[in-house]
Amino acid sequence: MVRIMRVLFPLALAAVVGGMIWLRFGNGPARTPKPLDPAFVRLTPLEMATLPLATRFDMPMGSEHGALTYNARAFRVERHLGDDLNGIGGGNSDLGDAVYAAGAGRVVYAGSPGPGWGKMILIAHRLPDGDELGPVVQTMYAHLDTIRVQSGQKVQRGDKIGTVGTAEGAYLAHLHFEVRLGPYVNPGQGYADTPLNRVSPEQFIRAHRGATDEALNQVPLNE
Repeated sequence: MVRIMRVLFPLALAAVVGGMIWLRFGNGPARTPKPLDPAFVRLTPLEMATLPLATRFDMPMGSEHGALTYNARAFRVERHLGDDLNGIGGGNSDLGDAVYAAGAGRVVYAGSPGPGWGKMILIAHRLPDGDELGPVVQTMYAHLDTIRVQSGQKVQRGDKIGTVGTAEGAYLAHLHFEVRLGPYVNPGQGYADTPLNRVSPEQFIRAHRGATDEALNQVPLNE
């Protein structure tokens, strides 16, 4: 019996080791990949270094000063993480109005992330050296009716990137606009008890417009 065990034990051990190797590298049972958590998707150092430099920012609706729009729900009012920008007509009067890139950057997300958001665009911007909020910020444009850009596309300040929507009928037409600090690409949430990585869009634009109040940009071309 001892002799038999001395023969069988190495064989059994070899079979176990061989089975583990087969499952690890061979054609063993397929593994179900874990779902991707967007909270851990971040721009690489190379992606951040090659972002277009954003030296100026303007409002994403109306004029560069936000004329012909109003802020229906400002940053941090009722836990809100952005500004809700509306046309001055109220209701759905601004449905289909143009939405512009607030600054030069690269589109890092363009799609429909889930219920309540509608279509969304995230643009990453590289701030000038020495900016206390830098080196990277992202502007987010949500509840869109249409998207006119693709992920990976470079945009300039004032480029038309989409149109105002209703989040697929969830709300009256308006633009949910956020400014986020850092390189993490995450559709995220629109309300929270703390600001998270968001800052006031209105204050950010005012501090980073980089032009006098009298300076006006070229009028966008109608299409």
